[in-house]
Amino acid sequence: MRMKTLRTLSVAATALAVTAGLAGCGSDEKTTTEGAGQISGTVTVFAAASLTETFTALGEEFEAAHPGVKVVYSFGASSALAEQIKQGAPADVFASAAPASMQQVVDAGEITAQPATFVSNRLEIAVPKGNPGKITGLADFGKTEPRLALCAEQVPCGSAAKKVFEIAGITPQPDTREQDVKAVLTKVTLDEVDAALVYRTDVQAAGDKIEGIDFPESAKAINAYPIAPLAEAPNTAAATAFVDFIRSARAKEVFTAAGFETP
Repeated sequence: MRMKTLRTLSVAATALAVTAGLAGCGSDEKTTTEGAGQISGTVTVFAAASLTETFTALGEEFEAAHPGVKVVYSFGASSALAEQIKQGAPADVFASAAPASMQQVVDAGEITAQPATFVSNRLEIAVPKGNPGKITGLADFGKTEPRLALCAEQVPCGSAAKKVFEIAGITPQPDTREQDVKAVLTKVTLDEVDAALVYRTDVQAAGDKIEGIDFPESAKAINAYPIAPLAEAPNTAAATAFVDFIRSARAKEVFTAAGFETP
């Protein structure tokens, strides 16, 4: 097996979403009332890296519907975000790419409401445009010749990858394990690896920069994404409105178009 390397890439983005008619009220400090049906201030959302594009698009709608609200994001590996929340990082909402990471926050007493699953996602093989490594399926991840990238096993995309390899009876031979799925995707778009396992939504979001290859085992390792407002949310009203919007019919349209599966 070739030596594995661990790299950290930060994935940044901004914005989220809402439709008119959501109720609540808020401010930058603690929630205050500005009038019936009004919310204001900043709502800070910790969200899985694979939600970057959809949450960014939806955030623009949310802010447009609530001119007094600013959505601020921290995107990254769900496990890392959960740890930050447990350590006291100020946030209003947590959206995880796996129930296990959400449960860590629940167990720490940082969430009082029942988390709700709003989408699910599955893995897909990503290869550079033209598939120069001639990758045909999951079995290629057990070979030493291709340059391969996977998520670190402690993050949701890495945990899902571990499961599909166990199902397929394959011992993967990655050259690098990355901190989140966007870092893995970057390896593919820069043609630094011949193949990687990412979510199918990431393949779709990358457009014509890469190509995707489906494999049957992915159906047996589907990740459910839960969301919940945090118990110590500085802006409780805006946090509740945000979570409600993410579970709305409008948001489902955006998620479905991006390749997510919705309840």
